[in-house]
Amino acid sequence: MTDDKDQDRLEQQIDANLKKVFQRTLDEDVPGRFIDLLEKLKEADKQRSPNDK
Repeated sequence: MTDDKDQDRLEQQIDANLKKVFQRTLDEDVPGRFIDLLEKLKEADKQRSPNDK
C-alpha cells in the first residue's frame, strides 16, 4: 500500500513539474527574428495575385 502512495505522490510531482515547464514555455516571448519572418510571409502573401492561390 505504501508503494501505491509513493507512486501516486511521484506521479503528482512529475505532473506538477511538467505543468511548470510548459507554462514557462507559453510565457516566453516570441523571438524577434520569428516575428520578422512572419511579417515577411504576410507581406509576400498580400503581393500574390488571386490567380496564384
